[in-house]
Amino acid sequence: MYLDRLTALNYRNIEEATWDFSRGINCLTGPNGVGKTNVLDAIHYLSFCRSSLNPIDSQVVRHGSDFFMLEGHYSTDDGQPELIYCGMKAGSKKHFKRGGKEYRRLAEHIGLIPIIMVAPQDSSLIDGQSEERRRLMDMVISQYDVKYMEALMRYNKALQQRNAMLKQEEEPDPSLMEVLEEQMAAEGERLFEKRSAFIGLLLPLFKNYYNLIADGREDVDIQYVSHCQRGPLIDVIRRDRLKDRAVGYSLHGTHRDDLEFRLSGHLMKREGSQGQTKTFAVALKLAQFDLLRQTASHTTPILLLDDIFDKLDAARVSKIISIVSGAGFGQIFITDTDRTHLDRILGLTATDYKVFEIA
Repeated sequence: MYLDRLTALNYRNIEEATWDFSRGINCLTGPNGVGKTNVLDAIHYLSFCRSSLNPIDSQVVRHGSDFFMLEGHYSTDDGQPELIYCGMKAGSKKHFKRGGKEYRRLAEHIGLIPIIMVAPQDSSLIDGQSEERRRLMDMVISQYDVKYMEALMRYNKALQQRNAMLKQEEEPDPSLMEVLEEQMAAEGERLFEKRSAFIGLLLPLFKNYYNLIADGREDVDIQYVSHCQRGPLIDVIRRDRLKDRAVGYSLHGTHRDDLEFRLSGHLMKREGSQGQTKTFAVALKLAQFDLLRQTASHTTPILLLDDIFDKLDAARVSKIISIVSGAGFGQIFITDTDRTHLDRILGLTATDYKVFEIA
């Protein structure tokens, strides 16, 4: 997939702008705070129907304005045009359209324009809460498996209803509680199966990219941890119903799944340096890119690299640039404050490129 033209009105700090992009590398340069990341975030929004920086839609509207609008002109890998529009006025719901026709449900759009974004906040994947790592799995799998998103939505609905019952003062209706637990168990085991398959596909790709970037000097691994590994999920959920009632929420289920990132057998968040942590996150995202390219209707994802040079030594940066400049990668967007970094990138590639000075 290629983004040929992007128009933004009142999106974050962007008052009004239109960019015509290269189908190769697009470099966005300028001082900190001018809005380079906001351009990437607008591209992210048109793929995921939400900002990567703020989940509250009303807060992406530029200060002093009462609406925002994004419009992307895309081309598929086989040359078919796609027009994606999003707009929202203050106090009303947002409208998302494909080819002028509005979606009935936003979930129908997810996966049409696969993207992978590498950003400074990716360090939270390593040292943050388990919610960050579950979101990583959800965002990638949902781009190539519609049934996964449907199962996730059904699971979350049953979980929310069960939690509401656990919080109420009167004793919950046992028959209704059992129905909700059965729904959680059925959908949760579907999620576990798909997440397990995802990690099985991702792990060899990830290890290969990490070894390429680090010259094979470090041993890394990813381990998937789930309550489903303890036996039938229905038994695990019901086993501690009294404890759940005491705390007021569900302690067991796939909403507690996690990924353990390891370096030489130890947890990365305890042992890894800043450079190793960044390398781990970059390799993880490049592996996701490969996986999406193979699964998302065989569509080449768009790659967004935000502040990619931070916390990496020159050798690792050169390795990453060499990888993404090679065959198999499509359209790439890179932000950096230092034009010399970008000039070095362009000197390593023979592909088409454009440089945008953001002010």
